[in-house]
Amino acid sequence: MSIPNDFQILAAGDHQPAGEGDRSVLLLANDADALQVALDGVARIDLEFPAFTDGRAFSQAYLLRRRRGFKGDIRALGDVLIDQLVQMHRTGFSSAVLKEGVDVADAARQFERFAGFYQGDVEAKPHFDQAAA
Repeated sequence: MSIPNDFQILAAGDHQPAGEGDRSVLLLANDADALQVALDGVARIDLEFPAFTDGRAFSQAYLLRRRRGFKGDIRALGDVLIDQLVQMHRTGFSSAVLKEGVDVADAARQFERFAGFYQGDVEAKPHFDQAAA
């Protein structure tokens, strides 16, 4: 499996933060309720990983995709490590900005390491729930 078409990996220097007054990009705080935030006119939601041990943004991304039906870009920022990328995609992220010094090519190889998953995610049913071929 290569990088999915609906997922983009960005080097730290390639990320452009929202400009002053740009309401199309929403930086959602880790303690914000993803089910309550207004999404009118929002094209991108930036979710912060202040430390790799803080996984609240995974839950926020999942809620935004599954329950809110958000179709725009959900971007991971902060302490983004390559071993988190596959799970980020599976929980609803569509882009990730790598931590400074992390190589994009090394990060892309993470998607080649996993051919399939037993658990379901934002796009796929669980393996046990799929019809037999």
